[in-house]
Amino acid sequence: MSVTPRPFTTGLLASCALLSSAPLFAQDVAPAGAVALPALTVTAKGYAGDELETPLATNAVSGEQMLASGANNPGEALRGLPGLAVASDGAQGQNPVIRGLKKESVVLLVDGMRLNSAQPAGAVASFMSLGLAERIEVVKGPASVLYGTGALGGAINVLMPQATFAPGVHVRAAASVDSASSGVRGTTVVQAARGDHAVMAGASLARIGDYRGASGTVPRTAYDADSFIGQYRFRIDAAQQLRVSLQRHTDKNVWYPGSAKPGTPAALGTVTVHSPTQTRSLAEVGYSRKGGAGALVDLDVRAYRQQVRRVVQAYASGIGREQSDTDVSFVTDGVDARASWLAGPAHFLSVGVNAWQMQASPQRYLNNNPPRFNNHVRNDPFTDGRIDALGVYLQDDMRFGKLNVLAGVRHDTVKGEAAAVNNGAQKSGLSRRDGASSGSLGVIYEVAPLLRPYANLSRAFRAGEMRERFESSPRGDGYYYAGNPQIKPEYARQFELGVKGAGAVADYALAAYRTEISDFISGRVNGAVLAGLPVKQTENIGRVRLTGVEAQGRWQFAAGQWASAAFSRVRGDNLDLNEALFQMPADELSLGWKGSVAAGWSADAALRLVARQDRVAKLYSRGTENASAGFATADIGATYAWRGQSVRVALKNLAGKAYHEHLAEGLSGREIEAPGRSLMASWQGGF
Repeated sequence: MSVTPRPFTTGLLASCALLSSAPLFAQDVAPAGAVALPALTVTAKGYAGDELETPLATNAVSGEQMLASGANNPGEALRGLPGLAVASDGAQGQNPVIRGLKKESVVLLVDGMRLNSAQPAGAVASFMSLGLAERIEVVKGPASVLYGTGALGGAINVLMPQATFAPGVHVRAAASVDSASSGVRGTTVVQAARGDHAVMAGASLARIGDYRGASGTVPRTAYDADSFIGQYRFRIDAAQQLRVSLQRHTDKNVWYPGSAKPGTPAALGTVTVHSPTQTRSLAEVGYSRKGGAGALVDLDVRAYRQQVRRVVQAYASGIGREQSDTDVSFVTDGVDARASWLAGPAHFLSVGVNAWQMQASPQRYLNNNPPRFNNHVRNDPFTDGRIDALGVYLQDDMRFGKLNVLAGVRHDTVKGEAAAVNNGAQKSGLSRRDGASSGSLGVIYEVAPLLRPYANLSRAFRAGEMRERFESSPRGDGYYYAGNPQIKPEYARQFELGVKGAGAVADYALAAYRTEISDFISGRVNGAVLAGLPVKQTENIGRVRLTGVEAQGRWQFAAGQWASAAFSRVRGDNLDLNEALFQMPADELSLGWKGSVAAGWSADAALRLVARQDRVAKLYSRGTENASAGFATADIGATYAWRGQSVRVALKNLAGKAYHEHLAEGLSGREIEAPGRSLMASWQGGF
């Protein structure tokens, strides 16, 4: 990647034009394990900005890279990148983890809109089709200035296609198959434009079978997924546009084998969570205005409704049917507004307002009358639960010669309330309002194109989510968690030092960080027993510390030949219990090569080396977190490209290694085994 220095004003104008008119793509198609620093990212600053002028750690994966890797969801697409890991309870349930912090501490966005939900099992990140996504962007570290509550670990933004005004009709399509799951996937996106009207429509379908691990078929890993998107844009004039966007994703017959636990009482046998159907639907209307050279004012306003509906059941092997059945919809109504403008030659200011409200009222039925287990009694965890959030932020992107300074402040108000909890047994004390301030200050200096040191100090917060406030139920660590409507927010403070750079034959990034979290939300054993399990009361139990280092880089060692490497190491400490933080990712190193081998042909290879993780939480997990073995996997592939088309064949897990990730859920010795050797073939092209 070569980077040409550019004046601050010119760069911002180009960034705003790109953000308003076209999707972002990675510069090249890299194999799994290879790392490419993106030229521009919209998630780090809220608008398109040069990654090399951003004093933050970021990653990006293009749609082409996702197809080449065979990823089915964001968790799979991000696995192996520095600072990122995956917590999984099934083939579909792959939740990204940023610097050791899980789904509750990561804000997930779709085209910049929050995807809110409360997940007892599965992955919120999987409620979309990667076949349609054009790019995933990740901001690592506290990001509450732009994204409010929950962004302690960072933010993940999945960018879908946008309607463009390129005249005529254009089609992008892709298809893939793999031998491990006998999975078949197909995607088509159509763009059409005439005059001031532009339309985009897309569909992506996947039929995934039970995949085969090195030790045999892993049962209950099959599922079906269908995704549909559409957008209409009207160009008012050269600067202004209106848009209407629709998205709908459906998963069917999803099981979470990592949730399998012995039932209480024992007559239930093994109880496993599954979801017969789950959907995400989104409707958005928006207005945008992009500034020109004479009046650089970029404005975007949107209103949206996003609904995540799930049927969640717990199948008990001892009785051959469901032990519980829950039907719940999480409905989020939101409004976002952002304006950016050039305030003098050195300051690019942004101001924004984000407001959203999430509502849910789960309906749950239990079969809890031994020995028949057939009473089907209503037992709702809470009624009319609601979380309201309002945030206002101001950010200044400053340029003083070769020095960039990025500073931001934000204030949020978050309120949670419910009409009743515990099947109507409690109706008072269920409301709490909190105010929280966030901030960040980062500096980066261009000593040379290949040497840009930076430092960042940031503060973020996370208010309790809906389950932590209102739901009392068993969890995967063997405890019965009691909700707490009066839970206080937790706060994270991070200091990060790093260096990054890019030139014609090399690019790289290195970061070291230390994060302190106070009022950490977790559970404290209180001596009570409910549903046959010891109780953990949800409380702000104390302090947590995370320290880590991550690195990534590429080097063109010969014409058309690139070597790459990435490394991650994070250490989490529960300072309240004086032990390792629960479920920390293992250290890992990835090595890769990609190169041209003949006219139209390229080949690639990737090696992933993951260390043994024996630094586990014993007191907190009551002995349920055990050490996991280290492992190594290798992938190879070849791609042929011609006239806008490409065909790829790859062999994943070349040696058929039997392994599981440390963050794979499951009883000790019965964790979900990863897929074994798999032959994958894919095609993508445009017309």
